[in-house]
Amino acid sequence: MVKVKICGLKREEDILYVNKLKPDYVGFVFAKSKRQVDKYRAKELIKNLDKGIKKVGVFLNAPANEVMQIAEYCGLDVLQFHGDEDPMYCSSFNKEVWKGFRIRDRDSLSELESYDTDGFLLDTFKKGIYGGTGEVFNWDIVADISKNRFVILAGGLHWENVKAAIKTVDPMVVDVSSGVETDGYKDFEKIKKFIGNVREIR
Repeated sequence: MVKVKICGLKREEDILYVNKLKPDYVGFVFAKSKRQVDKYRAKELIKNLDKGIKKVGVFLNAPANEVMQIAEYCGLDVLQFHGDEDPMYCSSFNKEVWKGFRIRDRDSLSELESYDTDGFLLDTFKKGIYGGTGEVFNWDIVADISKNRFVILAGGLHWENVKAAIKTVDPMVVDVSSGVETDGYKDFEKIKKFIGNVREIR
C-alpha cells in the first residue's frame, strides 16, 4: 500500500485540504524556499492538523541542534534531510530520518550505500538545486531500489503520472508539492485527484 506525502504546506487552507483528503504525511519546509515556514508558523498550522497525519520537517544543511529544537517545538514525526548531510549526522537523531538523494544516472545510486537511514527519498538532480525541481527523472534507474530500502519517490509527480511512477519504482511513499499546486498554491482538486489515483492501486 503506497502512502502519500503532500509537501510544502504553509496556509490554513492547506491544512483544511489535507484534513479532508487524509494523506499519510505532510511536509513543512524549514529550508530556504518559496514554501519555507518558520517553527512558529509551522506549530500554528500543526495545531489544527488531523492527528492521524504524520508531520515531516524538511531541512537543508541545518545545524543538528537547530533541527532538534524545531522538531521538539513542532512535534515532528519525521526529519527529512535534503542537503549534504553525512551518514553520521543523519544517525545522530532519535526520530525517523529520511535522506534525500538527487538522481542523475546509475552512478548516483552509489551514494545510498553509505547511509542507514529509515527512508531514502529519491528526487531529480538539477545543478545547484537541492530539491523541489518539479521535474521527473528516469525512474528505470531506481526500479529495483525498493526491494531492500524504504523508498520515498519525489520529483515532478502529479495526478496524471503517479500511477506509472508507482508501477515502475514500487515506492513506499510518493511525495508531491508543485504537482498539486496552481499558481504556487495548493489546489484541493489536484490533491484529491493525486491521492485518489494512488489509492486506486492500493
